[in-house]
Amino acid sequence: MAGDGELKLLGLWASPYVTRAKLALQIKGLSYEYVEEDLGNKSELLLSSNPVHKLVPVLIHHGKPVCESSVVVQYIDEAFAGTGPPLLPADPYVRAVARFWAAYLEDRVVTPWGRMFRVKNEEEKAEAMRQTITAVDALGGGLKECSGGKGPFFGGESVGYVDVLLGGMVSWVKATEMMSGDKIIDAAKTPMLAAWMERFCELDAAKAVLQDVGAVVEYARAVQARLAAATPDNN
Repeated sequence: MAGDGELKLLGLWASPYVTRAKLALQIKGLSYEYVEEDLGNKSELLLSSNPVHKLVPVLIHHGKPVCESSVVVQYIDEAFAGTGPPLLPADPYVRAVARFWAAYLEDRVVTPWGRMFRVKNEEEKAEAMRQTITAVDALGGGLKECSGGKGPFFGGESVGYVDVLLGGMVSWVKATEMMSGDKIIDAAKTPMLAAWMERFCELDAAKAVLQDVGAVVEYARAVQARLAAATPDNN
């Protein structure tokens, strides 16, 4: 366990990226201080800890900040290698495969998915959803490759790096499906991935940190309303 005051996490309850950090900390069994940030009125601690992007999550370890969710998760795994289960595999090739699929998740899934919440045009939203679903379909192959057929998770028998990155998005995936009526993770098209999500949601770590889906829907709609009010209508 981390000592008192050793770890501090700056976050926002609704952020799927912050959830990734929380999942990693929970899986490792690490105690930490959590500080909820108001991104409309960012604290001096956040601004000084992440002066480049000024965003959460930021993990502060012995006074030193670590930024960006994927980097934070890797840092937690490496800095506390002797605590809890490992998230990244020891074998260099298997580790490279995990990092490949982590990059794929960020570039091909998260990017168009995030665009759906920023565009006003329905055609653009539909195209962003199409790109997201197409990219998610390929994640089934990533699950098979990362696990090596040795278990139900990307990490094999236990949760690994890619599980944490994708798992942090689960509440938002479900909220997006509720809001759009489209299935992002469809059991008929990607049964392995759908089964993965069910298993992941049953983990104690997931139950401890995943957001309530209804609350995420309300938050997302409020954000969309603010963006719509702030963005001139080009139609």
